[in-house]
Amino acid sequence: MDKILRIDMGAAGGPKMKMDDLGQYAGLGGRALTSAMIAAEVEPTANPLGAENKLVIAPGLLSGTVAAMSGRISVGCKSPLTGGIKEANSGGQAAQVLARLGYAAIVLEGLAPEGKLYKILINKDGVKIEPADEYKMLPNYDLIDKIKGVYGDKVTCMSIGPAGEMKLSASSIAITDMEFRPTRHAGRGGVGAVMGAKGVKVIIMDDAGVKNREPKDPEKFREANKKWVEGLRSHAVTGQALPAYGTNVLVNIINESGGFPTNNFKSGRFEGASAISGETFADIETKRGGNPTHGCHRGCVIQCSGTYVDKNGKFVSKQPEYETTWAHGANCGIDDPDTIAMLDFLDDNYGLDTIDMGAAIGVAMEAGIIPFGDKEGAINLIKEVGKGTYLGKIIGSGAATAAKVFGVERAPVVKGQAMPAYDPRAIQGIGVTYATSTMGADHTAGYCIATNILKCGGFVDPLKTEGQIELSRNLQIATAAIDSTGMCLFIAFAILDQPETFQALVDMLNAFYGLSLDADGVAELGKKVLSAERDFNKKAGFTAAHDRLPRYFYTEKLPPHDKVFEVSDKELDSLFNW
Repeated sequence: MDKILRIDMGAAGGPKMKMDDLGQYAGLGGRALTSAMIAAEVEPTANPLGAENKLVIAPGLLSGTVAAMSGRISVGCKSPLTGGIKEANSGGQAAQVLARLGYAAIVLEGLAPEGKLYKILINKDGVKIEPADEYKMLPNYDLIDKIKGVYGDKVTCMSIGPAGEMKLSASSIAITDMEFRPTRHAGRGGVGAVMGAKGVKVIIMDDAGVKNREPKDPEKFREANKKWVEGLRSHAVTGQALPAYGTNVLVNIINESGGFPTNNFKSGRFEGASAISGETFADIETKRGGNPTHGCHRGCVIQCSGTYVDKNGKFVSKQPEYETTWAHGANCGIDDPDTIAMLDFLDDNYGLDTIDMGAAIGVAMEAGIIPFGDKEGAINLIKEVGKGTYLGKIIGSGAATAAKVFGVERAPVVKGQAMPAYDPRAIQGIGVTYATSTMGADHTAGYCIATNILKCGGFVDPLKTEGQIELSRNLQIATAAIDSTGMCLFIAFAILDQPETFQALVDMLNAFYGLSLDADGVAELGKKVLSAERDFNKKAGFTAAHDRLPRYFYTEKLPPHDKVFEVSDKELDSLFNW
């Protein structure tokens, strides 16, 4: 990974590309690279859908190697949803393939002429940029079928659906999985709209004829990777719960905790939780001939995904993740797995963030557009997005926009981005992360659930304010570093509880690059990333007032604990003091 591919989509005479060396970005990968490039090269006050914005796609520091769990890719830009900096993280095959091809990043620059659409082909022989008019407004699954007919099913694709082409601010970028299905998504922040503004429909990557990246010290790297895998497989969460039930193992756990947002965050418990739990999904998948245990990329040993099929054994979607199951389930008063799986498929097909879509539908339900629990109504709202109707464009722009249009005060958003599947009144630590994250409401930015609920790395009482700032701060720092390595965030469960497993990760980095990093060095990387992101957002106009939850979380008590969010503004403002 010694080169950066830059493509000016607005160049005179058509797109122009050039290769840069790493230069000032040497030693960075994943989120560290995307955020550094956006902070250095994008004017913070720029129009997110304009020529000044850039879309940066970067594999992690360990992507393209044999290191287990190293297949996450970062997509960075100025977000059309939040107006701040954005890193959207995804699994799928792209990170491994792009890294093996030798690219530290792809940077889409400029602005394609209105109506122009392109495909980018990358293989060992170089890069081609070709018109892609034949793909205009194709949903992701139809697009991939057409690409398969021309390029086969051994390539990897990053693509946008109709939502991205329409530049909707809740649009995603789809990434193909091991079965060449567009099931993995850089979902958050409207990154698909930025790719659409650049006029790029799909990036096709082919790593035929290239090998894995080789470490500087192969023996030490092999030994560290062995210890790494042993640690992940021995931990109760990463080695047992997630492989068996996927991320939906959390449904019953979070529901029991009283933090499972129901009917647009009106309650912390959902009566239909057991019907949409990980255990139920796994049972359905097994009985119908699906698969409850599946990895999203080669080299995944946790395998928290799955394959959901209908009653006839026909593929419907990947196993819906916990966030998706909540967003289209409890948040909308829906307790039917088949409906949730269909909504997941539609989101993937049109290229939409499942979290913001579920939140937007919840807002629409509160506004009386359709009633809570209306399964067909929810499906039809997503189909409206795919059709590009006025109603569809409102929903496809996310929960914040939908709330403004429909006149709904109770919009569960921070910095314009919808809250995920944990109510901050019942789990105060995640509320701190929602409020202060550079990305808008984002559970992955500092996953306090690990310690507040699952008791990984200790225990901080979720209903109390004590210790929540320190917990979120430490996890935000650690997450920024993990996102830079290309590792899946779910490794956090094991490394929080197993110092030797964390050391194995550090040892892999050292062996691969010939470094002498220690824990403090990893923390400094995370702080550097967060500082660059905070500085960008400040220049974009963000103030302390943006690091707050919506007012009703401070005033409306959440059943069953009858709690409000209690962490003070002063405490929130201290989080980034290090």
